[in-house]
Amino acid sequence: MTQPLFFRRLFQLFWGLALYGFSMALMLRANLGLSPWDVLNQGLAPRLGLSFGMTVNLIGAIVLLLWWPLRQRPGFGTVANIVVIGTVVDLSLMLLPTPEGYAMRAGWLIAGIVLNGIAGGAYIGAGMGPGPRDGLMTGLCRRTGWPVKWVRSGIEIGVLAIGWMLGGTVGVGTILYATTIGWIVHHALPLFRIAPAERPAQA
Repeated sequence: MTQPLFFRRLFQLFWGLALYGFSMALMLRANLGLSPWDVLNQGLAPRLGLSFGMTVNLIGAIVLLLWWPLRQRPGFGTVANIVVIGTVVDLSLMLLPTPEGYAMRAGWLIAGIVLNGIAGGAYIGAGMGPGPRDGLMTGLCRRTGWPVKWVRSGIEIGVLAIGWMLGGTVGVGTILYATTIGWIVHHALPLFRIAPAERPAQA
């Protein structure tokens, strides 16, 4: 891999992960409902005695361990995902004020969801390894032969239910995220994907 291409991918990976963490903090501050995994993270954080961001990192590491029986191979981006996203969430929460009024909270929620989708397209498009949760999904699909829609839905519903029982915030934002995030990532990914022709076969 040429150095300019490597650094381009590395830069895109890290700003994508950082933006992902920031977008999560926006949704947290909006307090109108979180993504399924963040409902779980929010429910677990006080029980673990950890900040929200450190809970995100810990759950990411635990999910990565589930890759082993699925014979998934992590990349550099997988490990960076575990370290960067939760850390940026905590830093962002320290800087972001709590929005006042429903209109401002709704604006922060929508901005968080849109930026989350763009960030997902960026770090996936960097091609340096899937996130732990994405790898779990694809690994289960490969091992079971089940369609992605079933596996993804099963995982999301499962973590949402557990998070809700633990006290995580479920609301209109949860529904809005679930119904729009796939569409946003779908349209963002082509803008950031580094074409296979641009990089050697050995990454």
